Amino acid sequence: MFSPGYSYTDEEIREIQAAADNACQEVSALLPEGADDYEKAKTVYTYLIDTAEYQESEDDQSMAGIFWKKQAVCAGYAGAAQYLLEYLGVPCIYVEGSTAGSTEGHAWNIILLDGDYYYFDATNGDQPEFLEGDAVQLAEPKTILYDYLCPFPKEYEMTYTPSSEFTLPECTATAKNFYVLNEACFDHYDYQSLYDFCCMRLDNGAAVVRFKFRDQEDFDEVYRQWIQSGGDEYIQDVARYYMGLYGISTVEYHYGVLDNLKTMYFMF
Repeated sequence: MFSPGYSYTDEEIREIQAAADNACQEVSALLPEGADDYEKAKTVYTYLIDTAEYQESEDDQSMAGIFWKKQAVCAGYAGAAQYLLEYLGVPCIYVEGSTAGSTEGHAWNIILLDGDYYYFDATNGDQPEFLEGDAVQLAEPKTILYDYLCPFPKEYEMTYTPSSEFTLPECTATAKNFYVLNEACFDHYDYQSLYDFCCMRLDNGAAVVRFKFRDQEDFDEVYRQWIQSGGDEYIQDVARYYMGLYGISTVEYHYGVLDNLKTMYFMF
């Protein structure tokens, strides 16, 4: 005989439900009129990152941790994402699995956008310390890591493997990847194209320039030329452009990379 029960009091249950209802209302208010499913997914992704903090706590394994206590680990993020996305009409699956090179498990989501399945991992998007480089030294990170919003499947699967307990739909598409949609994903590297892209982003008021490469060799070459080479002359070209744009004589910049996803950040 199975007798289900709650671990919360009746009052706590009401508080948690009220917090979840409030989250649904807040996310809905953030959506532009006529938002498509990708815009809904992106809004939920940023909402969870802006609202909660990745931290172990008494309620960290459920969406109550996110909505009620504003603190949770991956299980809480993934559960909250599923709750909000299904509320908005975006099909979403809660996934548990393992992490390569670690004994710790992980939880994430699979979402359906325009007939294709994509990974959705708000937990990792809320981990600015994942960036390798001096950007992690900033007291307040200037950017959200959109790298885990519809990441390239093969790259994501190099780190995370779902449990074999359930059959899951296969993720193969890349069209909704953040970098692909924002024309910041490069098929090959040449200095002028990358420099022009950085200047265009600065012209548009960005304080963070980020881009991605499909090929590891191209990414490695940019890392060597823009970060490792003596004097960092290539990124300094962009820094000089930034100074001219704003009429200043000095500027501080920081870099960050996610080698596993072949993405690079420059923060001014």
